[in-house]
Amino acid sequence: MTADNENELYKIKKLHPDAKVVIRIRCDAEVAQCQLGMKFGCDPIYEAPNLLRLSRVLGLNVIGISFHVGSGCQDPPVFRRAIRHCKTLFDLATDLGFKLYLLDIGGGYPGNKGTSIDKIADVVNKALDEYFNTDAVHVIAEPGRFYVASAFTLATSIHSKRSVRGNENSPNTITHNMYYINDGVYGSFNCLLYDHQHVTPIPLKKGCGKMIPSSIWGPTCDGLDQVVENMLLHEMELGDWIIFENMGAYTLPVASSFNGFPVPKVHIVADESIWLLLKNALPLTADHFVVGNTPANLRLGLDIGGTDTNAWRNPNIELTSTEILVDGTNTPSSFIFEYVEIDPLN
Repeated sequence: MTADNENELYKIKKLHPDAKVVIRIRCDAEVAQCQLGMKFGCDPIYEAPNLLRLSRVLGLNVIGISFHVGSGCQDPPVFRRAIRHCKTLFDLATDLGFKLYLLDIGGGYPGNKGTSIDKIADVVNKALDEYFNTDAVHVIAEPGRFYVASAFTLATSIHSKRSVRGNENSPNTITHNMYYINDGVYGSFNCLLYDHQHVTPIPLKKGCGKMIPSSIWGPTCDGLDQVVENMLLHEMELGDWIIFENMGAYTLPVASSFNGFPVPKVHIVADESIWLLLKNALPLTADHFVVGNTPANLRLGLDIGGTDTNAWRNPNIELTSTEILVDGTNTPSSFIFEYVEIDPLN
């Protein structure tokens, strides 16, 4: 069990007195995507020594020290500071009669496309060689984001568009385009709210001409459901696709079906050998995999060899002012309705 305050130690003593206890210290990175020290970890200089002494008085079995510098760390030297604090506490614990053997260096390692763990690994390895050059200490880590941050690419389509004409001197000039896509902050993009992510939209179709200030919005009724606030984009139309890379960590695991919009389905495109290794790994099933040749509807434009993006486009929706204004009491609808089967909402 991990503890970082006196109350937790008393609680462990009462409920699980034979538990193996790890003291968690706080050592925050100066630059991190998500700071965790504001919620967890005790001061390594002023608080941690007192927790070790109290643990000795209570007769608890302290077996190690842990820390987490913050998720998405961009301050490699912080690991050396944290490991140095741990060494000091290991020495104090030895003087108090404990036999510590576990060092947990937490997470925080980069995982986005194009990033590298090398700088952090170099700092960690040198610090461990300096302070824990012994086989008696078992070192573990918690690499989550590192493994899955770039595991997925999200494909979204534009289902609505609003062109804003805000220049009173030129009322016909478009000053801003608002694009509404089929995923938002209540779905895959909850990482914007809870993980402080910054996403980069990549139009599947290469644009041309003038770039226009644009924003991208999710499908729900909530004004908070904004994916991109303001950036220059080429003109896009209904049915066009926008790609977002690095959508693995802290995206789908906390997505919801708010407003009735379904959570995106993950399609795993893999060789048969990969499928055979993973097909029995819960919660994956055979339905999640595409075996052998990639079907056309997943290949188009998304992989290295794909070039045909037109097939991704939805049929153009042509609405003229005449069609909109005509009294349509007895006029056949110009819309085409397609009925599809969906799973129950509850």
